[in-house]
Amino acid sequence: MSIRGGFPHVFSPFRIGSVELRNRIFVPAHTTNYGDDHLPSERHVHYHAEKARGGVGLIIFEAIRVHPTSIGRAQGVIGYDPRCVPRFRRVADAVHGQGARLFGQIVHVGRHAEGYFGRTATWGASPIPWSPTGPIPHEMNEDDMAEVVAAHVLTARHLREAGLDGLEVHFGHGHLLQQFLSPASNVRTDAYGGSEENRLRFPLQVLGAVREAMGADYPVGIRISAEEFMSPGLTLEDMQRIVPRIVAAVPVHFVNVSHSAYHASYSLATQMADMHFPRAAFRYLPAGIKAAVPNLPVFAVCRFNRIELAEEVLAAGDADLVGMARAHIADPFLVAKAQKGRLDEIRPCIACNQGCIAMVELHQPITCLMNPTAGREADWGEGTLRPAPVQRRVLVVGGGPAGLEAARTAALRGHAVTIWEREAEVGGQVNIAGLIRSRSEFTYARTYFEGQCRALKVAIQCGMQATAERVLAFQPDAVVLATGARPTPIAIPGAARVYSVWDALLEPDRLGHHVAFIDADGNWPSVATAEHLAELGKKVTLITAEAGYGSRITIYSMLAVRHRFREKQIRVIVLRAVRALEGSTLVLEDVSTGGPDRLEGVDSVVAAAGSMADDQLYRELRGRVADLRMVGDCVAPRTALEAIYEGHAAGRAL
Repeated sequence: MSIRGGFPHVFSPFRIGSVELRNRIFVPAHTTNYGDDHLPSERHVHYHAEKARGGVGLIIFEAIRVHPTSIGRAQGVIGYDPRCVPRFRRVADAVHGQGARLFGQIVHVGRHAEGYFGRTATWGASPIPWSPTGPIPHEMNEDDMAEVVAAHVLTARHLREAGLDGLEVHFGHGHLLQQFLSPASNVRTDAYGGSEENRLRFPLQVLGAVREAMGADYPVGIRISAEEFMSPGLTLEDMQRIVPRIVAAVPVHFVNVSHSAYHASYSLATQMADMHFPRAAFRYLPAGIKAAVPNLPVFAVCRFNRIELAEEVLAAGDADLVGMARAHIADPFLVAKAQKGRLDEIRPCIACNQGCIAMVELHQPITCLMNPTAGREADWGEGTLRPAPVQRRVLVVGGGPAGLEAARTAALRGHAVTIWEREAEVGGQVNIAGLIRSRSEFTYARTYFEGQCRALKVAIQCGMQATAERVLAFQPDAVVLATGARPTPIAIPGAARVYSVWDALLEPDRLGHHVAFIDADGNWPSVATAEHLAELGKKVTLITAEAGYGSRITIYSMLAVRHRFREKQIRVIVLRAVRALEGSTLVLEDVSTGGPDRLEGVDSVVAAAGSMADDQLYRELRGRVADLRMVGDCVAPRTALEAIYEGHAAGRAL
């Protein structure tokens, strides 16, 4: 396939002011938690250089804090300290060396900056917290505003000095400038609140000062939220009116169109839309802004995880550039692979949010479920997987995600690899999760790795029950056990059977109409299965002894789960322990008081109570195989994030 033959719009050069991009795909700014003493790190250098090497046209560096009141997290990167200049120069030089361009995103996050990181009060437009438990902001006065204007300018100067090619001022995502702009977060009665003109006053002061300091030729744009998805809040209709006012007051080179506000509601869940949202679900937003400012370059973002989607949006004229953040975390070389027609080799983003935004919430460095090398580019990046000095005969027992990745990685090193899978097909628990329609993209954690294994001539033998005797008779040089885990059974007095999540997904017709669902794991197996059963038309009551449900799922997904539970009328009963089943009545105990409670009309009980490691084969082989390794759930039941990581590490070590 020629460079432009399949995707002519994607691979057309594009100009932003004085800067020419080699194509129309960019990596949007996204938090990595790679900061070192609040400065860009060597990890940033390798992370972004890998994406530039992979062919992307433009990279926008993650949110660069302009002021001490905006730090917000231990690894947050600052731009107001001159120490940042040589660090940013390292990143810029690495990106430029691979033919891509680098912009920076400058931001004051406002009310959701937890002040204990900078030992400051949280600042905002009004004293309205972002969540019920969030800090109450200090309502900024004009002296504070002047300080923040100057901080934006100082940060912009530092970025230009470091060699960055342009920057965007953040007007979106519920950060400080949007907090002034939105009626949901600005209830001031002075010159900076009330009317739309007043609410725009401070954001325009910031943008105007940055524009003046940078000069007319240096690319300066804005990132906006074209829809807040909350009431009261900014709508697309509002932003179609506001954006032309902004660019008329302060000329900019582009508008990067996102959506949402950093608010503890459904709005926040749309920002990093997970697999429950359709691909490119928000493409109508940049199209709407493009219609309002047709002569200005407009960027589109969110859930563009296929290059075909980018081509479609560009061809339709809905946007001029398409951002692919999580898609590049999953595969930094997706642009280069698409350019060469190697679409089947692109490692897909499945929008699970487990390795990226969930890690951000935990203040941990981001990685990727599908790509365990993400964030480890210096050691595990492209070109670091060396051929093994001696080819070995490797047996992998178990064809789930851990086993497939171990086999793929070992085969890439030149080993002769065989997979034994006891079921009729590989995939393990991914196949069961894939039965949930809204989580069907999880099946790529099977199909991608299986396809790569077959391309590498890995021998995959299904329907093969591994025993110690069979393994020893195979005479492998090394054995990797990826035998997984099984659901932990639960017994309830009076219940003839308590169904596991696997049972419920494989045999939903046996459950009857009213399903009592015990959430004892706080993770996707319970929440997603309960939702799936409701979609099948069942009445679902979810019961947990904890104060809330889905406690191990990132808030960026749970806020949408709560929205969907409400739509599907899934009742949630918290602080209740299940004690017995009497006919069709479930006997509960209120764990706060110890008093009794009852749930009537129950047809079946399903319990998500975790799993038990299947490590019997390891016990039988220990000491009898010279090189014996375990990966994934057979070590301890966790998630596919850990399983694929351990599979990769094992494959490298063989």
